Amino acid sequence: MGEFAALIHNENIKIYSRVRTWVMLFILGLMSALFPALIYFTSSSDPSGTGVWDNFQMTVSISFFLNTIFTVVIAADAVAGEFSWGTIKLLLIRPWSRSKILLSKYISLILFSLLSTAVLIAFGYTSSLIFARADSSTVTDLMSWSPAAYSFMDLFCRYIELFLTVALAFMVSSVFRASGLAIGLSLFIMFTKNIFATLFTPERFEWAKYLIFTHMDLRVYLFGETGPGGVSLGFSVAVLAAYYVLFLAVSWFVFSKRDVAA
Repeated sequence: MGEFAALIHNENIKIYSRVRTWVMLFILGLMSALFPALIYFTSSSDPSGTGVWDNFQMTVSISFFLNTIFTVVIAADAVAGEFSWGTIKLLLIRPWSRSKILLSKYISLILFSLLSTAVLIAFGYTSSLIFARADSSTVTDLMSWSPAAYSFMDLFCRYIELFLTVALAFMVSSVFRASGLAIGLSLFIMFTKNIFATLFTPERFEWAKYLIFTHMDLRVYLFGETGPGGVSLGFSVAVLAAYYVLFLAVSWFVFSKRDVAA
């Protein structure tokens, strides 16, 4: 267990020893802090709609795109970078199995995603407190959620979406050894999933309820008990879990069987 912890530590060093990692975290923290200020100075003098949780939720809705993009960049480089730098052979001659190597890379990636999300929350919420004009929140007036509970459930649903997008980027990085392709494909899905979900709806096509695009946005269940096509939350979670297992299984299979002697 100690050796595996050391392996994870080694992967973390690879991530945090690069300047770009700290630049991305700095940009994420800066943007999360600036959005509430921007909302404060550009909104009307009417205090309604500019409460702490209104500011925080609007900040999250914008900053989380950056969070996803930055985490995808790290995921895309996790395996593909080893091949690009030619360090994969040095890594594989160590007394660790390929499964442990891949798992350590994935765990370090998840730890980064948690850190970046924590940075977003810390800077976004602190800035929202500073620049809030009112204690009330208008976002959830018609809902049973409290403003704080709704904001963090919304954040959790967004993180699930990030989690799956990153798993896809990690799979492409492992299979094709191309970080550019992993980033491009992941961002393409991130920005076009709503279009695909609109074109291929379960109401029109029965098979569409098995597509990942249909279920990536779990926030629909914050407003009701049924999702697209009348499916339940459990069904959506099961579909997403199946895709998640598939992504990681493909990553593991290809990485375990690939010949890197050439």
